[in-house]
Amino acid sequence: EKNCGPIFVRLAWHDSGTYDDNIKAEWPAAGGAIGSIRFEPEIKHGANAGLAGALALLEPVKAAVPDVSHADIFQMASARAIELAAGPKIDMKYGRVDASDSEQCSPEGNLPDAEAGPEGKYGGEGGTASTEDTTPNGHLRKVFYRMGLNDEDIVALSGAHTFGRAYKDRSGLGAEKTKFTDGSKQVRADGKEAKYKAGGSSWTEKWLVFDNSYFTTMPDPNADPELLKLSTDKTLFDDEGFAPFATKFRDSQDAFFESYAKAHKKLSELGSKFEPEGGITL
Repeated sequence: EKNCGPIFVRLAWHDSGTYDDNIKAEWPAAGGAIGSIRFEPEIKHGANAGLAGALALLEPVKAAVPDVSHADIFQMASARAIELAAGPKIDMKYGRVDASDSEQCSPEGNLPDAEAGPEGKYGGEGGTASTEDTTPNGHLRKVFYRMGLNDEDIVALSGAHTFGRAYKDRSGLGAEKTKFTDGSKQVRADGKEAKYKAGGSSWTEKWLVFDNSYFTTMPDPNADPELLKLSTDKTLFDDEGFAPFATKFRDSQDAFFESYAKAHKKLSELGSKFEPEGGITL
């Protein structure tokens, strides 16, 4: 009814994206997909602006299935949102154990910036490790390598920007609205016209369908100027390590879906402790 798939993806990513692979202390010290985003102060970190609403939307699900962890619900909502938007089916597993309180929240500063700050730097010295860099590609690598992910994962996961919008009151980026987000017709993957609240900027014209149009739009000089092209998007085609994957995904949606499904699964399991050990597949 509300077409909230994109915000569920963002919620799950921001829960798991705090992970630091270099922290070897006892779980859940390294962060990750542990459900800690539901607690303050983590939910109030700047990068998580707007996600309290996503938590509220999932509260009835938790009430209906109290034995399922918050961490599992967040990750399931994300994977199902991708699949229902015509994206790939992701080989998910469940049984995540939840963080128990706010003491187990990750520090602020582990998530990526889309644009440089006022001093021309991306990221910062906060978080579990510095993500500060003067270049968008360098910043992305500091964030995602810290999680144990690689260049292919970075590019594939960036492709999820095909789905959803950016808002000034959340990320500080994008327009108040565009011709694609002003309440005009948007069609879902199932062919039905979508109900949605007007506002924000999208990366693609059909932003409720998960496909490879992000990769066809970013390098296209004739793309509509109202579509978002951020520095961390454009670097995927400029950086010699990222560009081969971005080009492959532009040319083949099947190749994108294959890499995306693998990267999404990796991200969804970062830092997770499963009970039973090894998790549960559905």
